[in-house]
Formats: sequence, C-alpha cells, structure tokens
Amino acid sequence: MKYTVAIVAIAFASLAIAVNGAPATAGQQEAQVVRYDSDVQPEGYKFAVETSDGKSHQEEGQLKHVGTDHEAIAVRGFYTYLGDDGQTYTVNYVADENGYQPEGEHLPRAVQ
Repeated sequence: MKYTVAIVAIAFASLAIAVNGAPATAGQQEAQVVRYDSDVQPEGYKFAVETSDGKSHQEEGQLKHVGTDHEAIAVRGFYTYLGDDGQTYTVNYVADENGYQPEGEHLPRAVQ
C-alpha cells in the first residue's frame, strides 16, 4: 500500500514538472496542456502529456519484487522539448535500483 501512494505521488510530481517546466519569460506565452492521459493502478502507473509549446512527456512505472524486502519501483519514459536553438531534443530514461539513467543524442555518454 505504501508503494501505491508513492506511485501516485511520483506520477503527479512528474506531471507537474512536465506541464509547468520553467516559468514563462517576457514575450513568451504560458503553455497549455493539449493532451493528458493517465492510468494509475495498485502496482504501476503510466501517463502522457503534451503541451502547446511542443513539450511532451511519457512515463510508466511498475513495482518490482512486490511483497518482498526488495520491493522497488522501475520507471521508464521520455520527454521532448524545443531548445532555444530551435532544435527538438529528446531524453529517454530509466530510473530503477541502479539510479536515474538518461540518454539523448545531445547528452554526453559515459566512457566504458
């Protein structure tokens, strides 16, 4: 049950970040939500949001090892935004017991 509450909190926090982002500066209009889908279940969630300024964010999370001492949440998703340079950027990510792992063409890659 405690993880169900955590899942709902994470879903809404992620949505708030995706929708609100940085505050509008002079000359910019505030973005409006043009699409929002959400499905919250006892052992997982997923959502998708798109805004009028071209941002989009999709994410889903699932509980792993339910009912054990190793219960954890694994999250997978992506977000897309239009940069100040006019380019569209996409970040794909996983967040799990190994931490937050973003990937994108514009992000540096770890040397292995």
